[in-house]
Amino acid sequence: MTEIAIRLASNKDDIEAARELCREWLEWHWKNYPSDWPRGDNHPMDPVGFQATLNDLPDLHKRPLGGILIASVNGKDAGCVMYSEASSGIAEFKRMFVSEDGRGQGLGRKLLDRMFEQMTIDGYAKVFFSSATFLAHARDMYEKAGFIPMPHPAGFPDAWRDKVYFMERTLT
Repeated sequence: MTEIAIRLASNKDDIEAARELCREWLEWHWKNYPSDWPRGDNHPMDPVGFQATLNDLPDLHKRPLGGILIASVNGKDAGCVMYSEASSGIAEFKRMFVSEDGRGQGLGRKLLDRMFEQMTIDGYAKVFFSSATFLAHARDMYEKAGFIPMPHPAGFPDAWRDKVYFMERTLT
């Protein structure tokens, strides 16, 4: 029988597990990144900038207004999702990833559902995110989880508008 557990990161080992999953995500991202898409130092997945983000994970998703959730399958870390406050009552989630070994077990949806529960406990009424259009496999899961499209925020770069979408969902 497969044992799936989802925990809220609470110590240095959990933070390092999240970082390792993010490193795996970055590697997967670049292996699957469309060749005709923008690249460069200002890219959100630029390895140097991404490493700086990984260094800041504990502060970016600090409790009580943020969180890092880690999913494990049979004791092996296999997925994560992170969130933080965007504005009063509204959270943004980022870095949703399920490792290739963990796929096919509903971990993505389980992570989302557990995140929704924790966000509600934390006092949030709404959540949003952005994702790349080439990650089409994930969009279906988001729609089934109740997310709906939302407009790009003001000032979003024109060069990325057809490559990134935003979605939102109420929590209450």
